[in-house]
Amino acid sequence: MERDELDRRIASVLDSTDRLFLSTAVDNNPSASAVFFARDGQDLVFFTFTTTRKAEQIRYNPRVQAMVWPRGEEGIRGVQIEGECQRITDPGEVERVRELLLEVTPAFQSYMDDPFLAKNGIAGYYRLRPTAIRYIDFYAPQKFAWREYPANQPSDLKVFLRSAKNRLALWVRAVRAPFFTATVVPVVLGAVIAHADLAARGAASLWNWPTFLLVMLGALLAHAGTNMANDYFDHTSRNDEYNPYFSPFNGGSRMIQAGLLPAWKVLFAALSCFAATAAIGLHFNHRITGSILGNSPLLWIGVAGIALGLLYTGSPVRLGYRGLGEISIALGFGPVMVLGTHYVMFSPYLRQEGATWPWLTPLLASVPVAILIMLVVWINQFQDLLADKLVGKNTWVVRLAEVHGERIRYDKPFRCYGAFLYATFAYILLLSALGVVDRSLSSPAAWIAVLPVPLVIRMIRWGKEWLRRWDDPQADRQRLPYELLRVNASTIAVHLATGLLLALGFWIGYRG
Repeated sequence: MERDELDRRIASVLDSTDRLFLSTAVDNNPSASAVFFARDGQDLVFFTFTTTRKAEQIRYNPRVQAMVWPRGEEGIRGVQIEGECQRITDPGEVERVRELLLEVTPAFQSYMDDPFLAKNGIAGYYRLRPTAIRYIDFYAPQKFAWREYPANQPSDLKVFLRSAKNRLALWVRAVRAPFFTATVVPVVLGAVIAHADLAARGAASLWNWPTFLLVMLGALLAHAGTNMANDYFDHTSRNDEYNPYFSPFNGGSRMIQAGLLPAWKVLFAALSCFAATAAIGLHFNHRITGSILGNSPLLWIGVAGIALGLLYTGSPVRLGYRGLGEISIALGFGPVMVLGTHYVMFSPYLRQEGATWPWLTPLLASVPVAILIMLVVWINQFQDLLADKLVGKNTWVVRLAEVHGERIRYDKPFRCYGAFLYATFAYILLLSALGVVDRSLSSPAAWIAVLPVPLVIRMIRWGKEWLRRWDDPQADRQRLPYELLRVNASTIAVHLATGLLLALGFWIGYRG
């Protein structure tokens, strides 16, 4: 068939309907959906929400396939399109494509024009550039004909590099790497106190950077394992599936729900991370005691840490479902990590006769970071409440909130959130005062960790404003959960800033 004739027949099919069936896939997770489309030259353009499964998969694998059948001829005559799909980001191009789509159907205009969806990047416009089109006509003598578009076909090198980049990005998202600050803070704090304790004993030369980096790696692997185990078990309980208000701060990584990784692979990766953490911990334990399973504080700290991470949502214990999740988070990312880091870094000194482990100082210092990381999870649970309640995940926000049918009052859990915040900074001042009395227990410079208090006051004000708007009978409760995101993000910032300032306070106290 001549190219011009083939192009004419392809165009006749595309012009005869306004919908296509789109197929996407990532890591053997297929997805199929119907979307309205418009023609833009050789390309096809469409609108969808960026949080949909197809949009999530396009982000990591732009190779797609689409089917278009004329109305009334389904399965007899049509085109099969293979191509590259990308989200349109140029504002001018977005507006032009919007107008093209509105000529096809006004069905989604209210979403296209919604300021909230636009502001949060949820309204998305996509372009499908064909690399090959297969024309199908079972009534014709030549039932199949191919039309290729070499200019739209990326090079093999580009495909390889893009695939490698997207695979890395996929696993960065799976482990929720941006939240690794929850691990960096306690490890740095424990290491700084260990250095101060070694220096106070004239043994600063025993400090070892490779050991510190290996400790950090082990802790980060434990954190990654905890995140992925949480994703897997919240999937098996259907918690994340039922959550309508997921965001970058709550509702998990969405890897399973978005069809980016199969559930079994998330679980396998979680267990692999815990196994690697255990291997690093046992290596240190062998170095300290002479035996892999030698009885030492590190062995039991490690057992406690892995147990808390795995059983946070893991069956059959599910600590987070029994009202113990907040405590387990506080312990795991507070005393467990601070004490574990301090013990390993201080352990070379313990080989000396009569040396004892000064565990009380790192334990006292771990309390603020423990409470603050618990509050990160606490405030994130506001948006999770409906899904948590539905699957019986009895967090303290679920327990404290007053639910009357479809109406929810968050006053009590928010008051507790505020009380914990203020108590944390009052404790830091007491910690500083203790350092004035006895430098072996704390640092007099710990007070600098109260510098984030202005942000805390602002967070409380934002939260109260949000509660007032939430309690308004005319409130748009489909969108208001997202208005709390600045409090979610600020709580993480307060944890990070306070923890690092506390570590700096102990460093200054030692040098002073």
